Amino acid sequence: MKYRHHQIVFAAALLFVSLAAAIARAQTDDPGTTSAQTPTLTFRKVFKSSYPEFVEIKVNANGSGTWDIRQLDDTPNPQPLQISQPLTHKMFDLAAQLHDFQGVNLDVRRRIADLGQKTFRYQNGSEIHEVSFNYTLNSTADQLLAIFEGLQRQELDFSDLERTLRYDHLGVNEIINRIQNDVKNRLLPEPQALLPALDQVAGDSDLLDIARQGARAIAEEIRNAH
Repeated sequence: MKYRHHQIVFAAALLFVSLAAAIARAQTDDPGTTSAQTPTLTFRKVFKSSYPEFVEIKVNANGSGTWDIRQLDDTPNPQPLQISQPLTHKMFDLAAQLHDFQGVNLDVRRRIADLGQKTFRYQNGSEIHEVSFNYTLNSTADQLLAIFEGLQRQELDFSDLERTLRYDHLGVNEIINRIQNDVKNRLLPEPQALLPALDQVAGDSDLLDIARQGARAIAEEIRNAH
């Protein structure tokens, strides 16, 4: 009887180990699972009484992440984000030049208008560093800020174009004009991400011809630039 009890305990322990190993393998094989040790950059901006009041963009070293752009009273709603490896490397290189935000002071030392509280955050496992500022004269930080704010603009352009395509055909041309201006002024870090939506507009006979022509022209400009 005692021997059988030991057999049962041993079998249960073996089953537990097997299950744990299977879970670990599944997490490793699942591309949607992100390691806790993957370095992540986070940009957060809070600017009350503006639009948007809240921006949070997270990007890990694999180029995947989330964006959440909304008013402060709105329910958090992070959306998936994917950027290219060259852009990812550039962002992490800029962060490294800023010592991953450890012990740096980016804010100017004089009174200036409120431009929104901005925060850069670096996390790699238990290692966390962050710095907040209203306005900075640091050129490296300004480059990183321009990329994050460009991603903010790019995701808003894309989501607004998708929304108008679905619910407001008359509003499509307004968004096309905005995207055209953003592309012309090189405000979008990766405008090629908009190509599928622009091609959809260009080929949709239900839309105004001016919107279709505009989308076609923007798509051609983006493709010629790459």
